[in-house]
Amino acid sequence: MIKPFSHVVVDGSNLATEGRTEPSLKQLNEAVLAFMKEFPGTKVTVVVDATFGHRVDRRERAEFDEAINNNELVAPPAGAVGRGDGFVLTIADKVKASVLSNDSYQEFHDQYKWLFDEGRLIGGKPVPNVGWVFIQRLPVRKQAGRESAATLRRAKSTRAPSRPMPVPKSPPPSSRVAATAVKTQATSAKAGATAKSAPTPKLNDLTTFLNFVEKNSVGTKVKGAVDSYASHGVYVKIGEVSGYLPMRLMANPIPRSAREHVKLGAALNLVVVGYTPSRRSVELAVSGMETLAQKSVAKSAHARGSKPASTRAAHSKKAKRRAQHPKPVAKKSLPNKKR
Repeated sequence: MIKPFSHVVVDGSNLATEGRTEPSLKQLNEAVLAFMKEFPGTKVTVVVDATFGHRVDRRERAEFDEAINNNELVAPPAGAVGRGDGFVLTIADKVKASVLSNDSYQEFHDQYKWLFDEGRLIGGKPVPNVGWVFIQRLPVRKQAGRESAATLRRAKSTRAPSRPMPVPKSPPPSSRVAATAVKTQATSAKAGATAKSAPTPKLNDLTTFLNFVEKNSVGTKVKGAVDSYASHGVYVKIGEVSGYLPMRLMANPIPRSAREHVKLGAALNLVVVGYTPSRRSVELAVSGMETLAQKSVAKSAHARGSKPASTRAAHSKKAKRRAQHPKPVAKKSLPNKKR
């Protein structure tokens, strides 16, 4: 049984999208009321991100504006770092409150170590025929390959020095050959160590990624909010899933800079154009630009020398018909021999 709480900060955007693609103000209200009923006397502060009002159903927007005006819901100030997540944790840290959310806040683990303390993080989920169920949880720790630059520098400074190479018992045929061999061994060892210590970073955890893939086939239209900038595009948050939107699929002509074209927290109408399982990434295009993604795939297939599936199928059918009904071979008439 969960012990009583004095103050709880609710991650409204997270609970409103639990089990859904788009947030529901009705679902958020049900979750908060259920929590207050189960833990009477607890102070509750509900925080939503800046794009929440634009992503809820149009029929709920008047109710949302009224809740904001009555201080029933709190949104972060414009330009806040980390969207609503940073604001939620800042409030909880200031008043020593617990957090009601199913998020793990991985990018804030180094800043708010109390997230791993017992009772500071609570999860909630609606169960059919039961209602909302709340349970204490621990955040999922950051995956390998996502450590901060400071963490990597500290690890490098404390790393034990490598042992010197053993001296060979017999001299090499020539100093030049020996130098080449040593250099090759060092390069191979360095490449092997790099391959082992730097695995491909994953954009989403496995369960979240698989659930999204199962519910959203290629071509599905979704809505997301710009979460952060990348070198050639932006990362977009669709509920709990992170996706990648390259600049070439943002607009036509291609924007010069993602920062100039879209702002952090901006709500976008998107289309799922593919998946990259090795990175657990969802590939996205702005609605209306998905045809460019299809042309790019077709162009790549042509460059590899492969034919489209429809062309291969047509050729295979012709070959099958020729095998079943071969053309008769015409008999050649021999020239008359002169006697």
